[in-house]
Amino acid sequence: MAQLRPIELAFEATLAAHQRAPLVREETRTVQINVGKLCNQACHHCHVDAGPKRAEIMLRGTAERIIALLATSPSVETVDITGGAPELNANFRWLVMEASRLGRRVIDRCNLTVLLQHGLEDLGEFLAAHRVEITASLPCYTAENVDKQRGPGVFEKSIGALQLLNRLGYGLPGSPLLLNIVYNPLGPFLPPSQKNLEAAYKKQLRGHFGIEFHRLFTLTNMPIKRFADSLRRTGKWDAYMSLLVNHFNPGTVSSLMCRSLVSVSWNGRLYDCDFNQMLEIGMLGNAPMRRPTVWDVESLSGLAGQQIATGTHCFGCTAGAGSSCGGALA
Repeated sequence: MAQLRPIELAFEATLAAHQRAPLVREETRTVQINVGKLCNQACHHCHVDAGPKRAEIMLRGTAERIIALLATSPSVETVDITGGAPELNANFRWLVMEASRLGRRVIDRCNLTVLLQHGLEDLGEFLAAHRVEITASLPCYTAENVDKQRGPGVFEKSIGALQLLNRLGYGLPGSPLLLNIVYNPLGPFLPPSQKNLEAAYKKQLRGHFGIEFHRLFTLTNMPIKRFADSLRRTGKWDAYMSLLVNHFNPGTVSSLMCRSLVSVSWNGRLYDCDFNQMLEIGMLGNAPMRRPTVWDVESLSGLAGQQIATGTHCFGCTAGAGSSCGGALA
């Protein structure tokens, strides 16, 4: 296949060229709640553009409406809480407790260093007490690479947080307290083999720091927000987008997370995925209402068959082995 630039081949056309139908929803199994953009870090690759000065944050009324919807959404199995640093939201613990009370699996997307934040010293114990699954960001197992992407001293704090979690029982072989690590490339590259990288992470973290964890997920850097700005500033935008387009893998399409996930923003708007949320690409749905909120629907179940809104950034989820919040797809 000749080299193609994104402007020459849209995502929908690529699906058609590979005999794949337009993306439509299956039943909703995961609700991902973005509680806001406030974060104690400001990472170079962040697709949320989060940081310590961001004021967008979910209020209690919105959180209460989400829990009310969960109670009327029997198909939803998992509540995935993200940010920013979701733990900085005053409603985070309430959301965890209420979602757990409803019998849902709860995931906390944690940047690790927040566990050492002043005033949050009991956060680890809280997460363990409620059997919250932790999916933690650690873009490398060396200090140089992590601090380059996330800021000076972040690696040392991250290691300390992982050791704390291990002491609480997280990540240990056979433990029900699940601890997963997320890797994303340090630049405009596709992730390496998830299986091989997991083995390397386990060897390095166990050997140097005595750290155990369950699984490693590889995520492709999405060409939106802060990472997109960096690509344009350094003149690497075209090359990166061509990389994604040219590595489109039709084998990933059936497993794309947008098929069974609803993303809820800090202000209650509904999206097909967290990436669409950051680009403010609303759900298409089957009705005239194109920008629904949690107050416009009576359940998050029953959305199967609706068309999924797509864009050029979708090549990031379908390149190579694919990418989702649960790691590689193929």
